[in-house]
Amino acid sequence: MRWISVPLIFMLFLPLAAHSACTVSTTGVSFGNYSPIDGTVGDSQGTITISCNTNEKATTSIGPSQNSGGFNPRQMKKTGGSDLLNYNLYTDASCTNIWGDGMVGTKTVSTRVNRTTVNLTIYGRIPASQDVSVGQYTDTLVVTVNY
Repeated sequence: MRWISVPLIFMLFLPLAAHSACTVSTTGVSFGNYSPIDGTVGDSQGTITISCNTNEKATTSIGPSQNSGGFNPRQMKKTGGSDLLNYNLYTDASCTNIWGDGMVGTKTVSTRVNRTTVNLTIYGRIPASQDVSVGQYTDTLVVTVNY
């Protein structure tokens, strides 16, 4: 079994070439402005792109938050500060299945890449009404594709 690990950094694009037949790149999840006052959730999307020149079954996982050390919640940390903003990443648009490593209530995504490119959508959500200060918040995650 071969695998690729790609860091997923919010608001950045980080391509990485695989050892042999597949390449993986990510488009980070950028939530934009979040208001703790208006009581609404913050939703956004990112993409994991897998390209293979052979017929491969790929299973994609996203690691835990570097700030919380876990999957639920993941946390973004304020740049230059200590505030933490809870969020999560999901495999589905309704934000019910946490994208993780397949353990402890999380899911992975499996797909067939038949000599083509497959785009997997990452659905991100910030829960409403979190009391945090104004600023930029980031987290870094590792995306792993086993094929």
